[in-house]
Amino acid sequence: MGERILVVDDAAFMRMMIKDILVKNGFDVVGEAADGAQAIEKFQELKPDLVTMDITMPEMDGISALKEIKKTNPDAKIIMCSAMGQQAMVIDAIQAGAKDFIVKPFAADRVIEAIKKTLG
Repeated sequence: MGERILVVDDAAFMRMMIKDILVKNGFDVVGEAADGAQAIEKFQELKPDLVTMDITMPEMDGISALKEIKKTNPDAKIIMCSAMGQQAMVIDAIQAGAKDFIVKPFAADRVIEAIKKTLG
């Protein structure tokens, strides 16, 4: 496999959890970001195959970052991550162009399923 993935979450331990799941399944985590602004920057710099994006973050939230990335990269593959009970935000994200979403706490098989489906 070796698809290149950017992991975005303001919580370092969440990034670590996702990174761990991805690496164990043969994906290449090429970068990490702690907020939406960093995510946009890293996306432009690293051109990953896919992004996992937290919704609720300081500075700039995941939905704003998603919209910005999609403006310049309409084909960007972004999967949103959210806690339970954020259905309205998830709908916003899907309408803004997110390919899928995964719910925290993460189930490894669900993360991999969403990524494989998105990457096609």
